[in-house]
This record gives sequence, C-alpha cells and structure tokens, in this order.
Amino acid sequence: MKLQAGRNELLSALTAVIGVVERRQTLPVLSNVLLEVQEDELVVTATDLEIELQARARVQNLAPGRATVPARKLFDICRGLPEGAELNIEAGGDKAVLKSGRSRYSLAGLRAEEFPAMGRADDGQSLTLPRRELKTLIEKTHFAMAQQDVRYYLNGMLLEVAPQRVRTVATDGHRLALSERERQTGWSQRSQVIVPRKAVLELLRLLDSSEEAVQIKLSTGQIEVDLDGVRLTSKLIDGRFPDYERVIPETGDKRLEADRETVRRALMRTAILSNEKFRGVRLSIDGDRLNLQTHNPEHEEAEEELEVSFEGSAIEIGFNVNYLLDALGALDGDRFVMELKNADSSGLIHGAGDRTSKYVVMPMRL
Repeated sequence: MKLQAGRNELLSALTAVIGVVERRQTLPVLSNVLLEVQEDELVVTATDLEIELQARARVQNLAPGRATVPARKLFDICRGLPEGAELNIEAGGDKAVLKSGRSRYSLAGLRAEEFPAMGRADDGQSLTLPRRELKTLIEKTHFAMAQQDVRYYLNGMLLEVAPQRVRTVATDGHRLALSERERQTGWSQRSQVIVPRKAVLELLRLLDSSEEAVQIKLSTGQIEVDLDGVRLTSKLIDGRFPDYERVIPETGDKRLEADRETVRRALMRTAILSNEKFRGVRLSIDGDRLNLQTHNPEHEEAEEELEVSFEGSAIEIGFNVNYLLDALGALDGDRFVMELKNADSSGLIHGAGDRTSKYVVMPMRL
C-alpha cells in the first residue's frame, strides 16, 4: 500500500474515528486503525469490537492495499505536522513509513488480516433525519443514561421509531429524560432499540447542527448511521427497556411555573453547600414563593428564596440538585413547568407550552 495525502484530509478522517480506540486493549490490533486504499480514496477504520467507525479521505493512490497502523501515534504525528503539509505513507506487512518534507517516521503495525471487521447490515429498516434533529434528540436525553449499571439495558439510550414520530429515552433508575419529534417516518409500526452509551456519545461528537441528512439503518442486533463520509456501526444492547410511559406521572395537582435561568442559577449557588455524596436540595413551595435549602456534614447551609407562579397547596420535597440542573439545562424556552403530586411522588419537568421534552425526577428524603 502506498499513497500521498494532504495532512488536513487525513487528520479529519483520523479525528472522526479516534474516539473509539481505547487506550488499553485486550487485543493489540484494536490499538491500530485499518488503512485501505480504494481508487482515489483512503478508508480509515477503527473498532473496539462493539463499535466500528469508518471515515474516508481523498488521497493519491500510488499502490492499492491494506495495512494497520498504531492509531494514536499516527493521529499525533498528523496533528503535529504543519497546516497544509503533504504525507507519503508506504505500508506492508507489519511496518509503515511516513514521510513529510524532511521528516520520516517508521511505525510498527500488525498484519491487516488480523483486524476484526463488523459485518454490514443487509436487512432492516432505514430512517432519514436532519443532523440537527438527531443531535437535539440525543442532547436532550443522553445525560440520564446509566453508567456501568448491573441493569445493562439502562447503560444506553432507547431509540423509538413510530409511524409518525421519533423518540429518544434514557433513564438511570432515579430520573428519566424523554424527547420526541413528530415526523412521517414511513415505518408501519413502532420499533424500539437500545443504543449503547459509547455509541451515543460518539454520535453526539460527530453530529453537527446542519440540515444535512443522516441515514439510520436498524437491523437485527445492529445500528448503522451514515453521516456522508463517516459511518458508525454499533451492536445494540440486547435487553428489554423499562416501560417508561408508566414512569411518567400524570398531571399533578400542584403546578409551579418560573423563569428557567433564574431557578437554574439559584440551584447552582445552593448546590455549592450541598452534601457532596447525596447532593440533596429541599424545595419548599407556598403561595408564590419557592424556597431552596441545602446543607452538608460541616453544618454549612445555603438558602435562596424566589418568586414563582404556583397553583396548589403548599409542599416540601427533596431532589438531587444535579438532576434538576441537568433537566433545566436541557430545556430551551425561557420558562419551565414542574408538576408535583406529593412529597413521595416523582416530579415532572417540561418547558412552558412545550411538552416535546419531559424530565421525571424521583424525590429523595432529606
């Protein structure tokens, strides 16, 4: 394999795939990227056996072939070269040589035949969305995913496609985030898949806010997302996601409406003196007054009082302040609504006049 490429083109492709390469690998070849020269394109592939990222770069094909090269070393070399530099790469067997101007680098690779490849999804259904829409759906829910929970089906995001809507849902068992967009999908019935946490975060990194289309293909046990030049393929989590619709409380008889940014900033200030382990904040609502209180084992306390619009009888309830901050940070509008029933029931948060994104937070005893 022999090629000539611009530093910027190659760096762009490497940047797209490098996130999937773990620093510690069980198989040495997983620390490498696979380079394949096809006509006037270089296909760069990285995988961790669960997720595969593939990016393309335009190059001058001097001799076709395949080779693997240490991913982070190649990435760091390209990043360190001057803007607009030209690279010549010649690789064969277990050795690769990079030349740029008067610089020369010799890298030890592994045989391309050792590189594991994920199969392409031939069957399944496809969905096309604007990048901006998919990014928004992920941004508004991804923070509620669990991390390394024994309930493995929570360590990811539910993607639900119905004939007239697309919905994402995430929960860690203590809170739930849901976001949806109405659109004609062309699907005849509702379908649900659980996308692993790492694949969700990689997608979020790759997506921009443009109106360009992104194609999602769902098949048995696999999701494939094509971003025009970059393709992500991931195994799906094989499990049953909780019946999230049962978790979303019905409209409570207590309804608080307030300025989102004012309450968010007050919560950030009171959180400074909250218990670092439990992160609890007490909300006392009576009339048009919202009182926020936190304390910690050092006997330090914080208290804030805000004017709000409130309907219903007085209530005192405790929440994890981080969960409230995440929910308020994900909303768009100037004002938000929190619906409550009693001190033992979950709170429902959504934008004022906008229920396309909903957040359920379980209460905590303080």
